[in-house]
Amino acid sequence: MGRRCPQRARGEGRPVLRALRRLGGLRTRLVVAFVLVALASGVTATALAYRESRTAVLERKQDAVRNDFRNRVEQAAADFDMPPDEVSLTELANGVADGLGDDALVVVQYGALTASSDASADRSRITPGLREAVSTRNRMSFQRVEWNGSPYLVVGTPVTADGGVPSGLDVFAVTSLRAELEDTTGVVDAVRTGIVPVVLLATALALLAAGTVLRPVRELGRATRRHAAGDLSIRVRVRGRDELADLARDFNETADALEASVTELREQDARAKRFVADVSHELRTPLAAMTMVATVLDEDAAQLPPDAARAARTVSAETARLARLVEDLMEMSRFDSGAARLNVTDTDLAAAVRATLSLRGWTDRVGVELPDGVVAAVDRRRIDVIVANLVGNALRHGAEPVTLTLSADRAGSRIAVEVADRGPGLAPEVLAQVFDRFYKADSARTRSEGSGLGTAIALENARLHGGTIDAANGPDGGAVFTLRIPWRATCEEER
Repeated sequence: MGRRCPQRARGEGRPVLRALRRLGGLRTRLVVAFVLVALASGVTATALAYRESRTAVLERKQDAVRNDFRNRVEQAAADFDMPPDEVSLTELANGVADGLGDDALVVVQYGALTASSDASADRSRITPGLREAVSTRNRMSFQRVEWNGSPYLVVGTPVTADGGVPSGLDVFAVTSLRAELEDTTGVVDAVRTGIVPVVLLATALALLAAGTVLRPVRELGRATRRHAAGDLSIRVRVRGRDELADLARDFNETADALEASVTELREQDARAKRFVADVSHELRTPLAAMTMVATVLDEDAAQLPPDAARAARTVSAETARLARLVEDLMEMSRFDSGAARLNVTDTDLAAAVRATLSLRGWTDRVGVELPDGVVAAVDRRRIDVIVANLVGNALRHGAEPVTLTLSADRAGSRIAVEVADRGPGLAPEVLAQVFDRFYKADSARTRSEGSGLGTAIALENARLHGGTIDAANGPDGGAVFTLRIPWRATCEEER
């Protein structure tokens, strides 16, 4: 069974990308990316230049020192008498050191005898490994060493007799590489100094590129915001043939299709609203006559045969229902056309709510909390419509007891009227559509007393006052409708 390797978390190991995403705008990201690329290129170029120049300089130095050292050893050893003594070894060391440089150190070793061109110099730079390599391999060897923070090249070679036979005489030379190190360091400094203008140039190019790239993006953003605000006529200019141009072209085509669709929908909506208004208006005159006839029939129903009496009462009820529906449709058409206006008067809201409940016979069925002294400038008729619709819905579709609470926040300049029942409450799908026109939570109640416009009319009346109506479920069950309107100062207070 194979061993499973731990998987790296998504996004792990990409700190640079995460850091770029945390930056503010796209312009900043582009500039930072350009600068990072320039810095990476500069650092890479510096490292490559340093490595190549250092290798070339050191190899040239090594070749020169080895060739010169070999020649001088061969010349000095040609006239050297064996076996040597300490004096001859010193002369050999001095002879080889001449011409190798002022800081060169030559050490000659023969068995236990050792001589140096500089008796005070530290011979530890000649490592045991190099000594062993020269004596055992019988050929020239070299090594770079670090001593007191400075680099040195150490070269060693055996002196052979005729036929290449080792003579037991080994010669070592130590030369400084400080000058070569300084030369390569100078190259690095020059490249490092050149990074600054490169970064500045990269920043300038990044700003230029960002401006070129982001200009169409900004235009698209402005056009999108204007579309969201309702201006569907705005278009963006198409520049070039790149991906941004394709994006601008697609945006314009989408905007054309959207504008055409919205225009068609608005025309259809306007025609539908005009049709409803016209039909409602045309129905009012014959409906008035039907209502009078139905009223007469309803009054005389007791004197008619049972079947005729039942038919008369049905006609009267349906005529009344139709009349209410037409009135609601006329009211909605006034909202749609913008013809609805507020008739503001100073109103005692507690008294207005009591009058609404009393007029409809709901006083004994609704518990109220109505603090006195809440007087505001409102349209009393429209407040009556709102309260009647909310309380009527609670009584018809909820369960008693129904409570109505009036509250006022003078500091926050808000007035609230809350209507709550103890019914099953509203399902989530009902909450989302409860203020839609002709919506009924129970699809089986197609012949219910309501028209399906009550909550929609109540909401439109609240909006005329600059307020709103919220629907929710109470913590103890039941539906809760809350009217919130601004507390307008009364005419007397304004004076």
